[in-house]
Amino acid sequence: MKKRYDPMKAFANGLEVSMVMAEAQAVVGMRLMGMAGLWSVTPYEDRRMIEEKTDALVKSYTAANRAMMNGGDADDIAAAAIKPIRARTRANRRRLTKRGVKA
Repeated sequence: MKKRYDPMKAFANGLEVSMVMAEAQAVVGMRLMGMAGLWSVTPYEDRRMIEEKTDALVKSYTAANRAMMNGGDADDIAAAAIKPIRARTRANRRRLTKRGVKA
């Protein structure tokens, strides 16, 4: 039996991608302010921002492949790929927001 297309899955994926973009912009802004000495960041933030991208990409690729191999439709595969990236951007935004402006 063929699955019915669910437009809400595509809508939900669009919202998740929008949140990734918004959170990524906030993180970039806080990191740039950290490099300028205006935001409180750890001394390892520069290294962290490079290393975490590899980890998120590998997790995203693996999750998308798993969803595909399990017979997921395009929206399921996209959702699986987005999830690890969104988790990383959310965690970064929360962590950096808590640190706040450098006193």
